[in-house]
Amino acid sequence: MGNMYKSQGKKSLFDDHFSAAHLSTMGNPLESISKVIDFEIFRSTLEARLLNTSKKSNAGAKPFDVVMMFKILILQRYYNLGDRQVEYQIVDRTSFKKFLGLDTGDKVPDEKTVWSFRERLTQSGTVEDLFELFVSHLEQKGLIFNEGQIIDASFTEIPRQRNTREENKMIKDESGDDLWKDQPNKKCHKDIDARWTKKNGDTFYGYKNHVKVDAKSKIIGTYYVTDASVHDSQVLDSLLTEKDESQELFADSAYTGEELENTVSEHGMINKIHEKGYKNKPLTEEQIAKNNLKSKTRVRVEHIFGFMERSMNGMYIWSVGMPRATAIIGLMNLTYNIFRYEQLMR
Repeated sequence: MGNMYKSQGKKSLFDDHFSAAHLSTMGNPLESISKVIDFEIFRSTLEARLLNTSKKSNAGAKPFDVVMMFKILILQRYYNLGDRQVEYQIVDRTSFKKFLGLDTGDKVPDEKTVWSFRERLTQSGTVEDLFELFVSHLEQKGLIFNEGQIIDASFTEIPRQRNTREENKMIKDESGDDLWKDQPNKKCHKDIDARWTKKNGDTFYGYKNHVKVDAKSKIIGTYYVTDASVHDSQVLDSLLTEKDESQELFADSAYTGEELENTVSEHGMINKIHEKGYKNKPLTEEQIAKNNLKSKTRVRVEHIFGFMERSMNGMYIWSVGMPRATAIIGLMNLTYNIFRYEQLMR
């Protein structure tokens, strides 16, 4: 009995090994992606865009490794963690440390360091470069088949603002920058780029993540971020590229209309967009049958947003302003692609 009490509270030499083995047996998603992705592929882009190569002095604290910092942002997006939360979880969780290559006792970046790193990525436009780099990597692996594309959009909400009616009117009229000039602390927390919208009776506030997806692999190939009020159809041209020529294009009936048909035609694509019924002109049985057939492919895009909502703990973010929202949504799409790659390689 004495020996039992004596052993409590003591850490065995093998505790970390047994913990890691137990996590692996249960299914550790971070270990799974680490097995198939060498995050060093991102290093040259990160270093070229972020490191101050003109620095002559080695004085001061050594900066954290850029690839490790980037992996922290992937952790944030997969688990939907704020800066303070991710700092705490790295300190607390064995799986996070192992994913980042940290040992117990190693210095962990604090929340301000994480925020600063993401700000630099945002201001330099590096997130878009990293996203395109990984898409190119998947193309080289033969995992983007270009045998059909699907487009769709999903809301990315932010905390709802408490503004007066007059303030909201100014924001809607694109005059929001003139507000709170004498209250800089308040102004920096106000999002004048986000917008309200309604869909199917529900109200949304924030931004929209428009994506184009490879129909076969379910990899996001391109994305475009707008405020929530922008109609899905308005960004079709921004999503399509030269590589889409001769492919079928699937989308729901929100993308119908003569202008959109012309855009699809200009890109040399085969129109498989759902047909839309109108008042006094409902869809025929033949049109309904065609739509049902198209749905078997189009529905695959729902799996992507479903993964973001469930496995990635939702598409709610806490940023302020379009540049930050664009960067975080870009990281969200990149994180999805990383985990989708692991699924395809499984």
